[in-house]
Amino acid sequence: MRTPALFTIGIILLAFIALPGCGDRTVSADKGGSVKGGRGRGGDQGPVPVLVATVGAKTVPINIDVIGNVEAYSTISVKAQVGGQLTIVSFHEGDFVKKDDLLFTIDPRPYQGQLNQAEANLARDTAALSQAEANLAKDMANEKYARVEAGRYQKLADQGIVSREQTDQIGSNADALAQAVLADRAAIESAKAQIISSKSSVENAKVQLSYTAILSPIDGRTGNLTVKQGNIVAPNTMELMTITEMEPIYVTFSVPEAQLADIKKYMAQGKLSVYASPQDNAVHQEVGVLTFIDNSVDSTTGTIKLKGTFQNADKQLWPGQFVRVTLRLTTRPNAVVIPNQAIQNGQDGQFVYVVKDDMRVEMRPVVTSTRVDQELVVDSGLRPGEKIVTEGQLRLAPNTRVQVRERSGTPAKAS
Repeated sequence: MRTPALFTIGIILLAFIALPGCGDRTVSADKGGSVKGGRGRGGDQGPVPVLVATVGAKTVPINIDVIGNVEAYSTISVKAQVGGQLTIVSFHEGDFVKKDDLLFTIDPRPYQGQLNQAEANLARDTAALSQAEANLAKDMANEKYARVEAGRYQKLADQGIVSREQTDQIGSNADALAQAVLADRAAIESAKAQIISSKSSVENAKVQLSYTAILSPIDGRTGNLTVKQGNIVAPNTMELMTITEMEPIYVTFSVPEAQLADIKKYMAQGKLSVYASPQDNAVHQEVGVLTFIDNSVDSTTGTIKLKGTFQNADKQLWPGQFVRVTLRLTTRPNAVVIPNQAIQNGQDGQFVYVVKDDMRVEMRPVVTSTRVDQELVVDSGLRPGEKIVTEGQLRLAPNTRVQVRERSGTPAKAS
């Protein structure tokens, strides 16, 4: 008699087990008799709220974005060319100086003394030349008179009026005076050579004296002063400080070798613009031009070094600083652009959800290329004016009905 009671209890337990499964899905039939699920992705329990955007078309730049390093246009190491006491320092560390500004003064007195001595020697040699020229004139006059007198005596000797001995004596005197003239000419040449040497000594002394005033060779910013005023400096051995030229200035950066062909192609069409901004101030950009492509690719990194030249008038770029660099190759007119967040990744690649006129979505494969700020350029798959989903894609499947909502989360009013 206990068998019917056990059978009844088993049926009740089975009913309780089946009840949760029956509540998971409601089934309804549409007018055509087909069965639709009330729950699940893409079901017809109601439209899915989404945010949408309109596919646009505009001119976009084709850029290469990298990190670069600011490099001084030139850096000069300032050294003394003469030795002595450093008597005056005419600037403060970190000052901006112009070309030919006075930087240092080395005690000029020893070099002024050397110059005075060289000028005195020149004056002495000039006087010696004048004396040699006077001696030449005197000896030439005496030699001329002696030649005339020797000729007269020769005639008298031929007539037997004077002795041969006296005639020979007069002739020998004329020959001696001729040699004196030659010696005077040699003395003049020697005096002229000495004057040239003395002039060289004067010029060298002037140069040495000029080295006591050290001038800035370029416009730039001074660095750390390594030798203080009052110290003794040696020539050509001790670096006093450095000057860095900052106007203009270089920005050095590297790009993958795969982009070299495009860079050369667009560079052949005209100058390429380079934009640089400090990493802490991306809003302010300095504009320069690409001026250098290295002659070889770095085989260890597969990159090639480039340089852009910037005027840097407001001195925003600083040597050694890391900056964001944008190399603009060209611009692409009428490019199809969409927001970054519209792009989804699937097994077959990238796709977007396109909202059709009946407010159902279509999964559309796309091919993207360049990123411009918060937008992507679409090479194929979309047309300007189409509506695409930018938020709410996780609840979508092909042919799902959607409802466009506002940013605040409320549905948009139908127009």
